[in-house]
Amino acid sequence: MTIAVQVTHLPPRLDHVTVCRSLWFRSRSPSVSDGRSESLGKMSGKDRIEVFPSRMAQTIMKARLKGAQTGRNLLKKKSDALTMRFRQILKKIIETKMLMGEVMREAAFSLAEAKFTAGDFSTTVIQNVNKSQVKVRAKKDNVAGVTLPVFEHYQEGGDSYELTGLARGGEQLAKLKRNYAKAVELLVELASLQTSFVTLDEAIKITNRRVNAIEHVIIPKIERTLSYIITELDEREREEFYRLKKIQEKKKIIKDKAEKERAKWANANEGGSEPVNLLAEDRDEDLLFD
Repeated sequence: MTIAVQVTHLPPRLDHVTVCRSLWFRSRSPSVSDGRSESLGKMSGKDRIEVFPSRMAQTIMKARLKGAQTGRNLLKKKSDALTMRFRQILKKIIETKMLMGEVMREAAFSLAEAKFTAGDFSTTVIQNVNKSQVKVRAKKDNVAGVTLPVFEHYQEGGDSYELTGLARGGEQLAKLKRNYAKAVELLVELASLQTSFVTLDEAIKITNRRVNAIEHVIIPKIERTLSYIITELDEREREEFYRLKKIQEKKKIIKDKAEKERAKWANANEGGSEPVNLLAEDRDEDLLFD
């Protein structure tokens, strides 16, 4: 506890708070050597599922444990697949952003050159606006059960500005259109990547929380329940064995007592005289009177 007190006097930074909290929980948790407190904690009703200890309950708990372990392994594989795709998207985002800076710089220079060569053509562009020629449609991509939105751009209709700059500055205007078309393409791609990035980040967090919950809460709880059931069944078997043993001992005592009584009775009648049959007829001699 002295270390925890010293840490709490440091400036309130995140790492110090984390260390203090971990030390506090470590001081509150029972020691490993204290087997009695650990066994009491494991066998408490709050740390296990409330079931009646029987063979059927043991079979059900084993099936639940196997299902939880299978689910944990599948979620780990899903998390690994999402993390791999997450890193790929992150790499593409960095590359696209670096390329985006160069493309926007070239587009800005092209706009300045076109204005210098062809003059102010903004009025002509605004007058020729009918409907959007560049449109964006959304698709869906499935990665390990997670739906990711994918945006792609397409051009609809003809170029309504093909005659703009016919008198002068046509080459600079064509270059300007190419540069801004490339910029729009990169912007749509970047929007798709960033949306997928955010979606994957949230999906990875949810999956990792589920993995941690199964691994650190559900599986230990089922294992403690199985341990409790096995302990109770073993205790019940020992009680049954002890009961049968006592019954056999009692029967043996009764048998020995009966044999002793029989032997005692036999010793008492060793004279060879048979026991008197009360049901036999009396053989009294006749009495003759003179």
